[in-house]
Formats: sequence, structure tokens, C-alpha cells
Amino acid sequence: MTGPVRLDHLDEERLGQLLAVAVADAAPEEVMPPVTGPPGWTAARQEAFLAWHRARRAGLPGPLREATFAITRQQDVVGSARLAVRDGQDTLETGMWLARSHRGHGTGTAALRMVLLEAARSGARVVVAHTRAHNTAALAVLRRNGATLTPWEGTAEVRAVWETAALLPSPPSGV
Repeated sequence: MTGPVRLDHLDEERLGQLLAVAVADAAPEEVMPPVTGPPGWTAARQEAFLAWHRARRAGLPGPLREATFAITRQQDVVGSARLAVRDGQDTLETGMWLARSHRGHGTGTAALRMVLLEAARSGARVVVAHTRAHNTAALAVLRRNGATLTPWEGTAEVRAVWETAALLPSPPSGV
């Protein structure tokens, strides 16, 4: 699968597309916080998904201090990425999910690179991410984007850390 990968802000049209791809090609527990009730994409779970993303539309300066983006490839929404303020304004946490049919094609690596640049442009000095130690695909994406990986506080998770100064291009010499 080839084609440019983009991060788009979640207007209502993109949010509807994101929900559609989540329902068709991801499990709820892969893409959203837990919701009580029967398993699967119930009407209540779909509404909670929409509400969760709508609440973050104000972005990093907003009351929740989080931003979510649609990951698009060839004009199709294929997943979501987020940034959230943690431990003060200079540290952001990131996370993402991709529809199952879009995994393993370089989309996650490209999207993470864009998220890291967005974090650096926003003024973050450090970006962190967490994943399960057995999630080899996520670990590979993190490594390809230069993360420093360490076990996370005695859990089955791994913490990835980037110093954002290394992410931004250097200014041309003589400027």
C-alpha cells in the first residue's frame, strides 16, 4: 500500500469516517477507553467514541489538553493519533491506532513521524508513548522513529521517549 500519509484535524466529516473504519476494522478496546456494557460496537460505545473525540477538538490549549487527529492515506481515514499534555506543558504523550487492514504497510511509521514533528512544533521538549512489551509491531515503529525504549515501572509495558530537539531540522548554516 503506497501513497501519502497525513494527519487531519477531526471535523464532523472526518470523525464519522474514523468511526466507520473503527467499527469495520478494529475492536473497541484497541481504539478507545473502556465503556461498560456488552462487547462489540454497541450504539452506546459508538456514541462514547464520538463524544471522546469531540471533547478533544479544542486541542492542546483546550480544557482537556489533548488533541486527536485522523490518520489518512490516499484520502481514506485509516486510524487515529493523539497528543496529550503530561507532566507540564513541555512533555506530551502520544498514542495511535490503525485499522487492521492498514497495519504493516509503513503507515504507522509515517504517522508517528508526523505526530512527533507536531509535538516538537507545539513546544514539547519530550514526547512519551507506552505499549505492551509483546507488541512487536508497535515496538518496531517506535524504534524506526528513534525512540529510547525502557521497561515501564514493573508492568508489561514499555515506555518510549524522544527528545524533540533531535526531531526538528537544523537551521541552515550562516543564518
